[in-house]
Amino acid sequence: MTKGFVSGEEFACWYATARQMAIANGIEVGELDWLLQGWTDLDRLTLRLQDFGQQQVSLREPWENIQQGWQKRVEEKYPVQYLLGHTRWRNFDLKVTADVLIPRPETELIIDIVQNQSYQWGLRDSPDHWVDLGTGSGALALGLASLFPHDLVHGVDCSAPALAIARENAQSHQLGDRIQFHQGHWWEPLRHLQGQVQGMVSNPPYIPQRELPQLQPEVINHEPLLALDGGPDGLQAVEQLIRRSPTYLKPGGFWLVEIMAGQAPIVAELLRASGSYQDIQIHRDLAGIERFVSARTLD
Repeated sequence: MTKGFVSGEEFACWYATARQMAIANGIEVGELDWLLQGWTDLDRLTLRLQDFGQQQVSLREPWENIQQGWQKRVEEKYPVQYLLGHTRWRNFDLKVTADVLIPRPETELIIDIVQNQSYQWGLRDSPDHWVDLGTGSGALALGLASLFPHDLVHGVDCSAPALAIARENAQSHQLGDRIQFHQGHWWEPLRHLQGQVQGMVSNPPYIPQRELPQLQPEVINHEPLLALDGGPDGLQAVEQLIRRSPTYLKPGGFWLVEIMAGQAPIVAELLRASGSYQDIQIHRDLAGIERFVSARTLD
């Protein structure tokens, strides 16, 4: 829906200034183009060539909002994803607001790991229950539902606003009938599923409290603290998941979490020490960082 026009000449002048603002503030210029592809009718090539001096630019947002939005990105370090209100993740276009953590590209690998391990261990006997704990925007729940079309996926989060976003994302991708969302703390809302869950994934808060002030301002100042703060050592939530999951998972059930660099050996040792898991594995992300730990409960 068009919300006005601006002359190519005026746009070109502003665009040049906006690019300089990005460079001066250490922001990728590509973010400006990403924002403008969402807020104008300009495509990537036109922006790259800066070929708009002789035309009118059609706007999807009021011109004043576009200018103020970019200023907010630069001055307040406000994430582009929140300005646009959506982001791409795997094959999904997900709604995101400041109520949910912005899904990261590396988190996409959780679904790939689940797929690979499900073939390896024969975890595809359907129908079954899969769980995404701390679902946020619902990204992982949607990924699981697309991977296992005959299974029922449960997304859990303690934040009601986050769950509202997750439900909207599930409905917009025609997955609302195969994902149930529950409000509560980790496994608590799923007591009725004890011993019945085939697999669990989670991207829990894992940043040690002392390291929170060192995060990028885009993250610490705008993304939900609840999704970042992992307690004194960053493993508060992970330890709960290690301790409580065997009650809910089937024998041989799958367990997988995302963690930060340096935590994988500790998490693997915690799993071993619990005496409830087997086949403990550490998985690297595309940058070679030990980013995920998986295991299965004892048969």
